[in-house]
Amino acid sequence: MADYELFYWPVPFRGQFIRALLAYAGKSWQEHDAGEIERLMHLEPADQPIGFMGPPVLIDTQSGLALSQMPSIAIYLGDSLGLIANEPGLRAKTAKVVNDANDVIDELTLDGGRQMWTEAKWEQFLPRLRKWMAIWEATAARHGMTDDGGHLLGTTQAGVADIVTSTLWSTMGDRFSSIQAMLEATAPRTAAMTRRMQATPSLAALQARSFEQYGQAYCGGEIEKSLRRVLGRAS
Repeated sequence: MADYELFYWPVPFRGQFIRALLAYAGKSWQEHDAGEIERLMHLEPADQPIGFMGPPVLIDTQSGLALSQMPSIAIYLGDSLGLIANEPGLRAKTAKVVNDANDVIDELTLDGGRQMWTEAKWEQFLPRLRKWMAIWEATAARHGMTDDGGHLLGTTQAGVADIVTSTLWSTMGDRFSSIQAMLEATAPRTAAMTRRMQATPSLAALQARSFEQYGQAYCGGEIEKSLRRVLGRAS
């Protein structure tokens, strides 16, 4: 039996943060297909493993604990897998980073595709995306990270904040080259840390497996098509 059951669509996007945390910790998980996810979504909340609107949903097969919402799952895994050190304030700082990452991908997909990107909307969004990158860079600098090494929150070992940060920017940058170039120019410490984290064997293997399974897909649907249109087919 796998250590966890994960319900998420067959694309990277929000589920990739959970996959990365599990992979880094050396845990096994079973993923369920879209049909099973849709079946659960249509159940009454009282009949769901946990009341939820949409995935991800994670079930710990040892304890039976079920959780939804990516930030909640990430903090639980950090606590239970030793990926958040016991330092004053660190759990709250980690939660802030995870919630920021969740906000970035919501903004990048216009709140899950409620609207589609146009060139004008994208141009208006670019300063905001650069500011998000600058927020990560300021966090890294504030905690003593240099271009040569270090961890986002100044810890001695990699934790949830590093894994989530590197997953956010590598998943995006690997699929959209113009965003990667913007990160390198705007947030060089963050870009360097992202490369270092993604070079660890567990995360490199996850990255390779994700390309095998999902190809160049990022978030899927019409919103990804509109994102690719504004970024250009070469991105």
